[in-house]
Amino acid sequence: MDISYRKVEQRDNPYLAKMIRGVIEEFDAPRTGTVYSDSSTDTLFELFQESNSVLWVAEQNNEAIGCCGIFPTEGLDNGYCELVKFYISDKARGKGIGKELMLKTIDSAKEFGYTHIYLESLPHFSKAISMYEESGFITIDKQLGNSGHSSCNVWMLKKI
Repeated sequence: MDISYRKVEQRDNPYLAKMIRGVIEEFDAPRTGTVYSDSSTDTLFELFQESNSVLWVAEQNNEAIGCCGIFPTEGLDNGYCELVKFYISDKARGKGIGKELMLKTIDSAKEFGYTHIYLESLPHFSKAISMYEESGFITIDKQLGNSGHSSCNVWMLKKI
């Protein structure tokens, strides 16, 4: 299993959009008020040209099989970023790829000088939520910032 990790490239856009929407469908998660209906899901390379943001991609056999990033979401407090677009293809789960992507993302957040990482999720993704907890994220009782993801009702925060 030869996996490489790199920053998002323009050529990844259609593969990542398809994978992300496929995961949402697989877990029967809401399509509206989530990344599924975001127009930016089709243009992730362009989205992550924003300063102090990065999207890490796991690649195998020239195919993007996972991604995870941080983004300075509008409305977050100073020093806060959001962990975003964390999706792993069904054929790549359970191999440590998600954990590696998350570690790279947390390291990037530290390099950018962030002090906290916030995330939003759904109960549908209970395995991911368990991984967040193992990585030091704690559940908080309200949404932070303005992600536009009104369907997400699990909010977590990690001090770094």
